[in-house]
Amino acid sequence: MRLPIDTQAVKFASAGPAEPILDYDTKAPKLDESGTPLFNVPLFAAGGGVKDSINVKVSGEPKGLVEFTQVKVIGLVAITWEVGTNHGVSFRAERIELIRAAS
Repeated sequence: MRLPIDTQAVKFASAGPAEPILDYDTKAPKLDESGTPLFNVPLFAAGGGVKDSINVKVSGEPKGLVEFTQVKVIGLVAITWEVGTNHGVSFRAERIELIRAAS
């Protein structure tokens, strides 16, 4: 199941740089449907009384991420998964953009 998430009331900051997602067997970069490499982005999320850290998959590497860089997450969805007796939720976004401070 894919559940869209309204990110208007949530602030996000990176918990570190984006890391390429690698195929478990071949160690080659995993690609999306259009052939763009997938990256895992660790994020801090806070808003509406909730504070948590999540990992978000995104196509293409968001450049310039260091710890506590404020970002905007566009098109965030939660995806439930089940493999055998294991199950959980993963997150995917259309893109992640740096929020530039006004100078």
